[in-house]
Amino acid sequence: MMLFEHLTRRACRIQKLPSCNTYRHLWGWLNAVFNKVDHERIQAVGPDRAASEWLLRCGAHVRYQGLDKWQQDYNGLPSGPLGKYKIQAIDATESCIMYRGFDHLDGLEHVEEIKLCKCAYLQDECLQRLSEIQNLQRSLLRLWIISCGDVTDQGIVALHKLSNLQYLCLSDLPGVRQKEATAEILRKSLPSLVLELDLES
Repeated sequence: MMLFEHLTRRACRIQKLPSCNTYRHLWGWLNAVFNKVDHERIQAVGPDRAASEWLLRCGAHVRYQGLDKWQQDYNGLPSGPLGKYKIQAIDATESCIMYRGFDHLDGLEHVEEIKLCKCAYLQDECLQRLSEIQNLQRSLLRLWIISCGDVTDQGIVALHKLSNLQYLCLSDLPGVRQKEATAEILRKSLPSLVLELDLES
């Protein structure tokens, strides 16, 4: 997994460099492959295992219910009976998760926190898809969205569907231009939400 993580983090850095169009295209294609959903694999190993494979393949980390340690090594994914390990937390910092991979989140029933920080391919469509997943609407309690340049007000507003969300941190999101109006929509929809805002680019 160290190779996967090195490659995906390198891809995230390269795609931000204006002089690397060829490399950006190559790594964009490779990341699209990493994000491809294999529904047969999901059926065979269960949603939590399949999602773990997707996330670690893209350079993210996961933590399982009942465990304190973050799982970082793809080759070290725990084995056991089908459905034994349930994802409780996701740290996608500097990972290359993209929209086409978000279907992996379907079927996850125990995810309480997600950190999306410096995700080069995170777009409004990703947040809209995340917010539409019924299991996450019930389970997700804490969410961080930090330094994701393609996220706009439209994507943030979609988060109002996460009805049990208790804490939301929004920081360094230059695409969010209607800061107060967007925050007000979230506060009205989620009156118990603790909203931390630092949106200066």
